[in-house]
Amino acid sequence: MHITRTGFGSWAVSGPGWPYSWGATDDADSLAAIRHAVESGVNWIDTAAYYGLGHSEEVVAKALASLPAGDRPYVFTKAGLVGDPANPTAPAIRTMKPASVRRELEGSLRRLGVEAIDLYQVHWPDTGESFAYSGGTDGETVSPNATPLEEYWQLMADLKREGKVRAIGLSNHSVAELERAEAVAHVDAIQPPFSAVNRSAADTIAWARAHDTGVIVYSPMQSGLLTGAFTAERAASLGADDWRSTHPDFTTRLAANLALAEALRPVAGRHGVSVAEVAVAWTLAWPGLTGAIVGARSAAQVDGWLGAGSLTLTEADLSEIAETIVRTGAGEGPARGA
Repeated sequence: MHITRTGFGSWAVSGPGWPYSWGATDDADSLAAIRHAVESGVNWIDTAAYYGLGHSEEVVAKALASLPAGDRPYVFTKAGLVGDPANPTAPAIRTMKPASVRRELEGSLRRLGVEAIDLYQVHWPDTGESFAYSGGTDGETVSPNATPLEEYWQLMADLKREGKVRAIGLSNHSVAELERAEAVAHVDAIQPPFSAVNRSAADTIAWARAHDTGVIVYSPMQSGLLTGAFTAERAASLGADDWRSTHPDFTTRLAANLALAEALRPVAGRHGVSVAEVAVAWTLAWPGLTGAIVGARSAAQVDGWLGAGSLTLTEADLSEIAETIVRTGAGEGPARGA
């Protein structure tokens, strides 16, 4: 698959009523955003069965149905986080048990209205425990009931061989886990979080580069913090139904993150682009990156980042941003790609 440098992320259009909602959304606005992105040249959409407990996939399906067949984008989705429709606000369970994955896949195929998934990804490593979003790989405890990685990655390879999916990937997995998976079957793609704030996935990106594995990163604008439009006042006004309202990036770490966003403004001014486009272009300049997933809840938000894929930051730009990262102390990880 030849994908554009940016893809449409549909986490934020999943609607309210589940643990990692972005608050209330208007499906009509969401559909307009997806159509606008595709009509502007974006040729892939990333979603997940867990987003809105299926609602995100349903919104994506409606958008696909409204597009000419020849213009339809690739669709990427994920399995491994299972919520309870009867209690949608309860934490999901991280499980990759074969029967569960096959149920998830059939559900995604039905909701999306497609015969095969272009890229099917393991959302998080199976721990057999309740899910708590940390923004990247971490060292959770693993239940004895968890499915070993080698077993669930073999299942993913089987699904590819059966033709139900075209490619398989791992999201939020560590280098050690990627090595174990690669010994079973080739990892076609990885999906870690990555931005000028969250640079902790630099090692997994380097691994992918060395193994001919595609890299699509999520949250390149750090969930809105690096758009240039986010403020401390806006953070304070986030509703209780918005997962960001209690996350450290939007509370205890907010000042450093906003200082970094503000420091991107001079770079944006020199290029005549938005701060958001600089933030996304920064991720795309990292060695080994294939593409970045960028979310939007309206067509206007799409316009705010569309130019990132064609924006080339200079060496001076990248050095300036690296110096700013160090000065502000924002995030973690190397300030510059090697």
